[in-house]
Amino acid sequence: MPDDKKSCLSGSGLTKIFGLGRQKTVAVDHVDFNFYEGEIVSIVGESGSGKTTLAKMLLGLINPTEGEVYFQGQKRDISNQKKKKEYWKSIQAIFQDPYSSYNIFNKIDAVLLDCINMRGGRNLPHAKKVELMTEACSFVSLKFEELTNKYPFELSGGQMQRLMIARIFLLKPKILLADEPTSMIDACSRATILGMLMNLVLETGMTLIFITHDLGLAYYVSDTIYIMERGKFVESGSPDEVILQPKEAYTRRLISDVPKIHEEWDLSTV
Repeated sequence: MPDDKKSCLSGSGLTKIFGLGRQKTVAVDHVDFNFYEGEIVSIVGESGSGKTTLAKMLLGLINPTEGEVYFQGQKRDISNQKKKKEYWKSIQAIFQDPYSSYNIFNKIDAVLLDCINMRGGRNLPHAKKVELMTEACSFVSLKFEELTNKYPFELSGGQMQRLMIARIFLLKPKILLADEPTSMIDACSRATILGMLMNLVLETGMTLIFITHDLGLAYYVSDTIYIMERGKFVESGSPDEVILQPKEAYTRRLISDVPKIHEEWDLSTV
């Protein structure tokens, strides 16, 4: 990252331990990191490596056992609900399962209006709110007039993920955390969703943090990659450094596990 980039989110000794005694599990183990404004970061690891627990700590959904999170250079303070809501104006998330991301009793209009209200637009004229919702839907190739008065469960998985991005378009947070956002949708929709996320970064200058096990995705979209194993960051750097010149055995194993079309697949270890 260039020296003139400002830090937007960083961590020092961030740790999360679940349970006590013999039942103790160290999910995240004293990690340090620094994410910059406008940067695209990927945190890559296998299931159980601690990346989703780390994401929840960054979002303020669970508290660290040890260590600190710093937001825009200041120690993060989310000690009460009001401060949490203020923090959440700046950091938002898109999750793996679009079906669990919505309140099934809220219509799509309410989902989008909540975003407008959160950004201080509660007193805008109704026509202006409709204009903003229409623009947000258009950004993700949806038509608001076809969605109004519908419930999210009436949409396909791909449409739900697009609606999640429309929410982010309205909220315009400084940081977007995307936890496996394309793993439950087909390949065509996956490429479309990734394209929309890239456009969102270009349009708003937000920092995008991918939580993923997909090394190919990480290599092609990231400015910086962090490799996570058993709760620790074992390697980090530019995509070329981490993927083309890996230093750690764990990183090399992750790379070797990616199937290659021009090679015979070795299934002996499965």
